[in-house]
Amino acid sequence: MPLYLGVMSGTSLDGLDIALIHQDQQRTELRATHYLPMPADLHAELLGLCASGPDELARAAVAENRWATLAATGIAALLASQQLEASQVRAIGSHGQTVRHEPARGFTIQIGNPALLAELTGISVVADFRRRDVAAGGQGAPLVPAFHEALFDDGQQRRAVLNIGGFSNLSLIEPEGTVHGFDCGPGNVLLDIWIQQYLGEAFDRDGAWAASGTCNDALLQAMLADDFFQGRGPKSTGRELFNLPWLQHHLTTQPQLAPADVQRTLLELTARSIADALQHAQQSTEQLLVCGGGAHNRALMDRLQALLPSCQVSSTQAFGIAPDWIEAMAFAWLAHCCLEGISANRPSVTGAKGPRILGAIYPA
Repeated sequence: MPLYLGVMSGTSLDGLDIALIHQDQQRTELRATHYLPMPADLHAELLGLCASGPDELARAAVAENRWATLAATGIAALLASQQLEASQVRAIGSHGQTVRHEPARGFTIQIGNPALLAELTGISVVADFRRRDVAAGGQGAPLVPAFHEALFDDGQQRRAVLNIGGFSNLSLIEPEGTVHGFDCGPGNVLLDIWIQQYLGEAFDRDGAWAASGTCNDALLQAMLADDFFQGRGPKSTGRELFNLPWLQHHLTTQPQLAPADVQRTLLELTARSIADALQHAQQSTEQLLVCGGGAHNRALMDRLQALLPSCQVSSTQAFGIAPDWIEAMAFAWLAHCCLEGISANRPSVTGAKGPRILGAIYPA
């Protein structure tokens, strides 16, 4: 079976997930993983590029060179741990780092200099997966539902796969049916922003800080009234909408709240927006499989189970795949699809005009 590498750097900007998979036409097998924390200064620069600022083009070029160099370092470490040569890997599927995502304006931007990554690793790189779908009228996101279908569809159960990274997205899998999916809204992004501002912590481990607070219903309802939550898929979102100014705007309409109560309300926003979207889009879901960093948030997982009492909520670990590696595996799989000429978008998910082969190839 051919070997592929997937490199994923999500909207949380915490680091790079690298997955090595065996892939043939029928089966995906996770072989090894490696994680690289994002250097603090690169994190700050990438976050800064998510909004307009001075000298953006040059700053983006320097930042993506650093990103590619970091990815190459992680790939070299993973290959060394597995006693593999670069020539034994068919391709790297590199997501790059999203800095802008505005499909309504006809663009999405991921930076990561795949040409440099190919030079540094000696491995062919497939990158720029989202823009072809946007060019075909789609949202360019989420792209993982096709992979979730390949990995988790047993042809019997009505399942949903939920990825909770910086933002949350659902893949809806019907037995012998077409896969659907869409972005639900903020996942960890607002929770991370708020705890970083008040406690200086990178994230709310196990949702413990949120669990110490009380949900403010007035603030919750005001946030849920945002137009994004009223629309149904296809839809996608990012930091262009859900960010600190968005949260601060809503806080100014409410009496001053204790910081822990804001955190609890943000956790409820994530849980409620997911549960509402799932119940509307796929009634009688039997099983919800959760991946991404949010799968480790015990308070969030408990709220999802409480809001979806007739649905079994569990981490993808129940299927033998750690939740942290699903997306990196997905981009390795997308590289395989590109090289094999397989359409990997799903128009039922993104709203594109039709199936498209995704990705641009940078040969070794």
